[in-house]
Amino acid sequence: MKYLAFLLLFSPALLGQNWIDSLDLHGRQVYMPANKYKWDWGQATFLNSLIHLYNAKPAAEKEVYLNYLKKAMEVTYDVSNGKHPNALASGHAMVFLARITGEDKYKKKANELYADYLKTPRTSNGGVSHRVETKELWDDTIYMLSMYMLEMYRLSHDEKYIDELAFQVKAHSEKLAYWRTGLWVHGWDSDAIDYDDKCSIIGWADPITRKSSEYWGRANGWIGMALVDILETIPQNSKHREAFALELKNLLRLLPVLQNKETGHWYQILDAGDNPANFQESSCTAMFGYAMLKGIRLGILPKQPYEASAELAYQGIKKYSLEKVANGPYLTPKNISGGTCIGYKSYYFNRPNVSGTGYGIASFIMLGLEYEKK
Repeated sequence: MKYLAFLLLFSPALLGQNWIDSLDLHGRQVYMPANKYKWDWGQATFLNSLIHLYNAKPAAEKEVYLNYLKKAMEVTYDVSNGKHPNALASGHAMVFLARITGEDKYKKKANELYADYLKTPRTSNGGVSHRVETKELWDDTIYMLSMYMLEMYRLSHDEKYIDELAFQVKAHSEKLAYWRTGLWVHGWDSDAIDYDDKCSIIGWADPITRKSSEYWGRANGWIGMALVDILETIPQNSKHREAFALELKNLLRLLPVLQNKETGHWYQILDAGDNPANFQESSCTAMFGYAMLKGIRLGILPKQPYEASAELAYQGIKKYSLEKVANGPYLTPKNISGGTCIGYKSYYFNRPNVSGTGYGIASFIMLGLEYEKK
């Protein structure tokens, strides 16, 4: 009888918002206990979802998240750095703690990370390179930078951090976004050197444009989440507000059309839904739902078609992309593209379809929290 009650409680089809708490617990207790935190981008995204939870919870429930963040930063303090975007990403938690606790050690580290960032290689148009070994722009970079830069702005109220974000969004957009579709390809190679990162397909860059060829779902999801978080944070009278809002509107405008109307999911390759090798990917689905709901709440997006599209996404991930963890009373996301670099269509189609991950848990939690604000 107890087992039946458990199944009923944690059946995705019957869940209200209990699934958010389950993902949170799984993330903190199993996926990444604070004392095992690793200074990396996927883990950084999970940290950001904990900050979202900290902000959403009543005062009596905040301490558990604050303690987690303190421990995670304690165990990585000596190895922390901002030498490339994926490293800088975790730094947003240092900055958050500097703002919340006022402790000098966090402020010191926050400033050291920014000094590291300023030394990161730039591409020919000033964009910050995703990797230090070569000069490439990746969509992913924008979200990794935004977590840190927005926290630095919240801490200092110094406009230079918003100016830097605006410059980087523009530099990336001009090389990666196609205004005809609004969607972004995954990468652009600035130095015309086919660098072997042991993850991407060598030769992914077009010989003429040096751009990659595909609209990868999560790459566009990173951009959408970054833009709405930026727009929520900057002043209403910011000189950059109109440009950020235009980027958001253009990015999202075709997505309702590309969404699978039965499952609410978007695809690994966004514009190849009719290809049987393609698969429906849940992390980008959560990211797009989050961006749409927040864009509506901020008064930037019209309710339709985005509210209906976000509702489909929210209900779809609850029904199709949550599963019970084998050994424990937790739910975790599934239907997630495992760590994905840059390649051709077949490369994306053949990425492992995995469960869990820091970015999977985080994107689901952030969608769920934003949905509660409707």
